[in-house]
Amino acid sequence: MNSTPSAIDRLYSVIPAGGIGSRLWPLSRADAPKFLHDLSGSGQSLLRDTFDRLAPLSGEQRIMVVTGRAHRAAVEEQLTNLRDHNVVLESEPRDSTAAIALAAAILEKREPGVIIGSFAADHVIANPDRFRAAVAQGVEVADAGYIVTIGITPTDPAVGFGYIRCGDTLEVEGAPDALVVTNFVEKPDLATAKGYLDAGNYLWNAGMFISRADKLLEQLGATEPELLAGVLALAEAWDTPKRGEMVDKIWPTLKKIAIDYSVAEPAAAAGTLAVIPGDFDWDDVGDFASIAKLHSSGRGTDLAILGKNARVLADSSSGIVVSQSKRVISLIGVRDIVVVDTPDALLVTTSEHAQRVKSVVDALRAGGSGDVL
Repeated sequence: MNSTPSAIDRLYSVIPAGGIGSRLWPLSRADAPKFLHDLSGSGQSLLRDTFDRLAPLSGEQRIMVVTGRAHRAAVEEQLTNLRDHNVVLESEPRDSTAAIALAAAILEKREPGVIIGSFAADHVIANPDRFRAAVAQGVEVADAGYIVTIGITPTDPAVGFGYIRCGDTLEVEGAPDALVVTNFVEKPDLATAKGYLDAGNYLWNAGMFISRADKLLEQLGATEPELLAGVLALAEAWDTPKRGEMVDKIWPTLKKIAIDYSVAEPAAAAGTLAVIPGDFDWDDVGDFASIAKLHSSGRGTDLAILGKNARVLADSSSGIVVSQSKRVISLIGVRDIVVVDTPDALLVTTSEHAQRVKSVVDALRAGGSGDVL
């Protein structure tokens, strides 16, 4: 009888839960980032939705969350089944490479040969069964030695996403949809995005990665050896009394770099990056326009209203209203409006300009108004 665990049995899910979601200010703040909010209408936070989506794949006991120290209490309150030793706390944000690589290094030390799947805490996926089927294929490809991403079939020429250029079919048993990735492409302008859509061999980069932990760390070492050395030193001390001391010493020195640049792009250049096209509805709820679209689609309404006690009167208006105050908000004859009303800050813009909210956050920070961030 074969006692070797199958590839899917070796899967450990990792949820990087960081960032403040600056394009969703003033709803999303440093102390209450977007993954802690219910933005999908599910009745629970995006983080809880992600945990529930992954539990049937890896089991609740094999899910690790990497988050900031300031969010520990909120994360543990929302994820009561999360094991204490699977909470990895960052002393400060260092971008996705450090977060995912540290998780990989800790898990590889605990369980050599582990396969990790990294899935953001703040995405909305409407077809969990199809998502899990794509991940299962990705796990088989990862077990064959590839670093794997899951790409999303574009529905429009979006300029807010990076793109994945797909190549030939991979011959991996259990993964009939797997393709070689020829290269990653930065966020394009509109004309270029339309060209990608017409070409038909480009997918949106959704930031999901599946890999044997040792393979991911090996690739990181080839491109960012100092970052890898720091991560490995942290992992060595992680399950010892020296953890706190080493985190305070090493973590702030780690290079800030997205995993797309440190791992995915070099792997694509080396021919070791694969993609599984995701046959499911996906949204990264990156701005208020996407939230408005999410809540309006198929619901027969032009105006999305979020807030338990929202008091909104609307006439011939469309867009989104997010209310966290007791004020009455009246809209008359305005189209594609975005109104976010909180006790200490008010945002008014349009769906067309929703991506520019980040510039407001940057201006507030530069002007010394960090108290509202």
